[in-house]
Amino acid sequence: MELKGERLLPADQAAAWAALTDVELLKLCIPGCDSITALEGNRYEILMTAAVGPVKSKFKGTLEMADVVAPESYTLKFEGSGGAAGFARGAAQVKLVAQGAAATQLVYLANAQVGGKLAQVGSRLIDAAAGATADKFFEAFSQQLAARARIAGAPEAALASAPPAATFSLWDLFKAFLKRLFGRR
Repeated sequence: MELKGERLLPADQAAAWAALTDVELLKLCIPGCDSITALEGNRYEILMTAAVGPVKSKFKGTLEMADVVAPESYTLKFEGSGGAAGFARGAAQVKLVAQGAAATQLVYLANAQVGGKLAQVGSRLIDAAAGATADKFFEAFSQQLAARARIAGAPEAALASAPPAATFSLWDLFKAFLKRLFGRR
C-alpha cells in the first residue's frame, strides 16, 4: 500500500519541525493514540486504538526516525501489531519545504504492508479510513500549530495571511498511515 500527499502547515519550517518531533503534541493530534513513550535514540513505542470497518483493536508498535536532516527531512520506520486484528509495517519519507515566513509545505510518501484480518478488509475500505484519519490529524495539528504561534506572540496578521492548512508530523505520519491502513473514526 502506498500513501502520498502534501500539506501546507501554518508555521515556519523550524516551528513545523519542532512540532513534528514533539511527542506530547503528536499524542494530542493522533486520533486514538493512548501513549507515546521514548525509547533509546530516535525510537518510540506507541499504543493506540484503531478500527477499519469491522476490525477494531489496540495496536502496539514502534516508530524510528532515520536519515534525519533537521529541519528538512527524515524517514519514519514503523511496525505495529494488533494481535488477531493483524499487523502493519513500513516506512515513510517526510520532507519540509519553507513557503515564506509563516508556512511550510510537508511532502510525504509512505509504503506499508498489512496482514491478518486487516488485509482481509480490502484496500478500498483501508484507503478511505486512512484518508479520514489523516484529515482528522491534520486538522488537530494545524490547530495546535496556530495556538503555539499565538502563544509565542506571533502577530494575528501573520496568522491570518497564512493559508489554511492541514498538518502532518512524525506521529502524524505514523498515525495517518496507520489510520489509512486501519481507519480510526
